[in-house]
Amino acid sequence: MEPRERIEELRQAIRQHDYRYYVLAEPTVSDEEYDMLVKGLEALEKAYPNLKTSDSPSARVGSDLTKEFPARLHATPMLSISNTYNEEEVIDFDRRVRSLLPGENIAYTCELKIDGVALSLLYEEGILQAGITRGDGTSGEVITPNVRTIRTIPLKLLGFDGTCEVRGEVFLERHAFDNMNKNREAAGEKLFANPRNATAGSLKLQDPRIVAERPLRFFAYWFGIAGRDIDSQWDRLEQLSSLGFSVNPNRRKCRTIGEIMAFAGDMDHKRDSLPYDIDGIVVKIDSHDQFSRLGTTAKSPRGVVAYKFRARQAETLLEDIITQVGRTGTITPVAVLRPVLLAGSTISRATLHNEQEIARKDIRAGDTVIIEKGGDVIPKVVSVVLDKRPPDSHPYHIPDICPECSSPIVRDEKEVAVRCVNASCPAMVEGRILHFASRDALDIEGLGPSSVSLLVQSGLIANYADLYDLTGKRDQLAALERMGEKSAENLISALEASKKKELWNLIFGLGIRHVGAGSARTLANTFNSLDALMNADAESLEAIGDIGPVVAESIMDFFGNETNRGILARLKEYGLPFKSEKHEITANEFFAGKTFVLTGALDSMTRTEAGDIIRSLGGNVTSSVSKKTDYVVYGADAGSKLTKAQELGVETLDEEQFLEHANMK
Repeated sequence: MEPRERIEELRQAIRQHDYRYYVLAEPTVSDEEYDMLVKGLEALEKAYPNLKTSDSPSARVGSDLTKEFPARLHATPMLSISNTYNEEEVIDFDRRVRSLLPGENIAYTCELKIDGVALSLLYEEGILQAGITRGDGTSGEVITPNVRTIRTIPLKLLGFDGTCEVRGEVFLERHAFDNMNKNREAAGEKLFANPRNATAGSLKLQDPRIVAERPLRFFAYWFGIAGRDIDSQWDRLEQLSSLGFSVNPNRRKCRTIGEIMAFAGDMDHKRDSLPYDIDGIVVKIDSHDQFSRLGTTAKSPRGVVAYKFRARQAETLLEDIITQVGRTGTITPVAVLRPVLLAGSTISRATLHNEQEIARKDIRAGDTVIIEKGGDVIPKVVSVVLDKRPPDSHPYHIPDICPECSSPIVRDEKEVAVRCVNASCPAMVEGRILHFASRDALDIEGLGPSSVSLLVQSGLIANYADLYDLTGKRDQLAALERMGEKSAENLISALEASKKKELWNLIFGLGIRHVGAGSARTLANTFNSLDALMNADAESLEAIGDIGPVVAESIMDFFGNETNRGILARLKEYGLPFKSEKHEITANEFFAGKTFVLTGALDSMTRTEAGDIIRSLGGNVTSSVSKKTDYVVYGADAGSKLTKAQELGVETLDEEQFLEHANMK
């Protein structure tokens, strides 16, 4: 058999086995037999490199590292979906649809709302050409090398050799997420907060070989061919399955509100038994023609809505209340719970925020409590079951000494928080280093809680400048328990990579009290160097819209500390970003020199993304509303900032108006 024929034969066999294993979950060969086929293909392609093609199964894992992800416009905007939270709001949606389509028969295709990351796939001649993130809905990032590693995404479509776009959701199953976190904990790396965050982070990795090690999956839910309409959403899902995609089997065609709510109830009851996270259902007009005629608002299509499930609750025993110390010395009370299964995971801890919150809810050790996951992610105590309270219970008060270093704690009458003020407290040291290594700061991969604790306890580091000494202590690193040569090498590489971050990342990473990521950006843009910021006086700091007297005092206190200045001098020697790279700003008359505040949930982008747009157009973003504020941009569930703007007479913009001024409509 000719090499070309044998290569194509192997490709066809591997594609079929991939489809049966990853999509149908019905493998017909052993892992060993499958591996032999792959190795045979790789050997032939190596011997005949001119025969290797982009749709070959061997292209699943690329070897090239990407330096950045280019942007690409979506042919059709990837609009967000409006949310509903109760049956009345679903009824209102149905009423609006029927009023816009009077006298017509209406049917809906109801699907699960997977808690993942939206993705667009472009195929030409049936071969995958590009994978693009949703981005801001208008354009996204091209992450094709990473997309190729996802086994439930076919590199070559079955029985179709035309041009099309497929959209769907990338996600991680819960057991895969748990295994990833167990491995990261064993390696001393930072744990992922939840499967969705892990999915989003994986898709943005620069090395597709690492992405390939993460068991990402993909459910397809939309299929479009230029110049050709597909009659219905139900048919579209059937066609996606025939093309080789994994399509969620949990769907139902509904004609009445009763049928929709029955499906929602069934799925809500079933959600904990599913292997992946869902947060509701999607209700979509089945007819393509009707969906098209309904059109869109500025934010979302009129023919589709998401029905969001309520946060799951559970009853359990609050066995004890303990305290934890944060990087700034804040003492936080934590509930130790009798382990209980909630929304697919076992909950044994929940934050109680502060002493006043405990008093307000009258939470006591020994109480039976109701807990829920806020946003189905963060567990919290909702209420106490008072008729189950033990007769000998007593109100809780935070102890007078630090649980980590036994130093006296301080209660400031101006604040809710109580603090440990011992700067050498081990918990504070570890917390400051963890913050320095966090994603919005220096983003040092491999520095999780267990690895930082190990490094501090071993005496190798006592502050974040010590981290950069580790590059010359490779052997000592590798000799640490649970570290090893590979982890040591990865950490040193991550430390070197952190030197390429921006000035604002460094300012945020320093952990100056009251200085968040937004304020750090403002300070970097204003002073352009850390040396200039270090020597700034109160007047120049308070002249910045985002910086008030309290924040200015905190900044000056931090830089006035000789120990801190010594650490900063070392960071400068190590080559950390002490100067701001000049980014070209495309001035926009509306935005230039104006001060904006963002509040509420925006539909087409995050507030961080909106802030980046404002800065790129010459404006400034601050976190608090004052008479100096020029505009408040608000989204859904805007709260006190919008109210204050109205009281002060500050002009407000909804998302549609904001996009118009930014020339994004």
